[in-house]
Amino acid sequence: MGQAPIVLSIDAMGGDQGPEAVVSGMSRSAKANPDIRFLVHGPEKKLTKLIERKKALAGRCEIRDASGVVSMEDKPSHIMRHGQDTSMWAAIDAVRDKEATVAVSCGNTGALMALSMIRLRKLPGVNRPAIAILWPSRNPQGFNVMLDVGADIRADAQDLLQYALMGVSYARNGLQLDRPRVGLLNVGTEEHKGKAELKEAHELIGGMADRAQFDFVGFVEGGDIPGEACDVIVTDGFTGNIALKTGEGTASLIGDRLKEAFAYSPLSRLASLLALTSLRRLKKKIDPRRVNGGVFLGLNGTVVKSHGAADATGVSAAIKLAVQLAQSGFSDRLAARLASITDAMPDTEKTIMTDEESPK
Repeated sequence: MGQAPIVLSIDAMGGDQGPEAVVSGMSRSAKANPDIRFLVHGPEKKLTKLIERKKALAGRCEIRDASGVVSMEDKPSHIMRHGQDTSMWAAIDAVRDKEATVAVSCGNTGALMALSMIRLRKLPGVNRPAIAILWPSRNPQGFNVMLDVGADIRADAQDLLQYALMGVSYARNGLQLDRPRVGLLNVGTEEHKGKAELKEAHELIGGMADRAQFDFVGFVEGGDIPGEACDVIVTDGFTGNIALKTGEGTASLIGDRLKEAFAYSPLSRLASLLALTSLRRLKKKIDPRRVNGGVFLGLNGTVVKSHGAADATGVSAAIKLAVQLAQSGFSDRLAARLASITDAMPDTEKTIMTDEESPK
């Protein structure tokens, strides 16, 4: 018997480039992987026309009509009250109802996180879900995991401990690392530096390392994010989001400056032709589209957040990540990991969550 197809729930209307880019990204992924199927959410007539143009998607899509669209300007609170007819809401509900394994959206991050928390609910013991990304690095696996990169700008010591545990699970399932190394992002590596909550988190994470089977390397600095000092970088959403956007901007700047340098003179243009293969390899390594996709961790279901400006290449990369997580059974493994660690913790260390909690 063949492997059962993986069903992904796609919010076709969330990105800056419209459903055309999303459908094109789906088509690229379909060509590369015959085992994936799509539930596609958005205006049925428009999506039908776009999907019918892509031979690779023939017989592999089910369109779910949704007239509403979440814009980048919409406030999360407004969408939670009035967004039942949107493609984003429908995409998340398909995961909640077990019709799909992972939801993928290029839409408004705040609204997507808020809806995900309300519709999927947080895992027991999780106070603040986090967004984790894969960051290109010098490590043998080629990437480091960093979280949080924008789910919540606040994080106390207990939140940072939970981020570390979730990041370890992601590194195990996404990067196949048996014993990931965890670093806590700070303004220096010395233990006396940093805010009080960072010093407290340093003790909590270090104390959990043996029980949760990871290695804690202590404080790390910004230069270690793409480095080889650790595999998982833990920080709050405010700091992580700034680092992420800075990294994306720097990669874009390097690409632009290289183009300018090689176009400067006839000799430099000749040099660019001689170095074409190496330049293409460099472009692929620093292209943020090819590692596009943040994963919402700490929920009863998996959601992949693609960059809002993603083109077909970026959408395809996010779908590839979603497929990898679905194949590994990541959501169930993360829930089991957190449950086993939480059960082993003293009551004074456990984070208490009530159903009345709502996203801020």
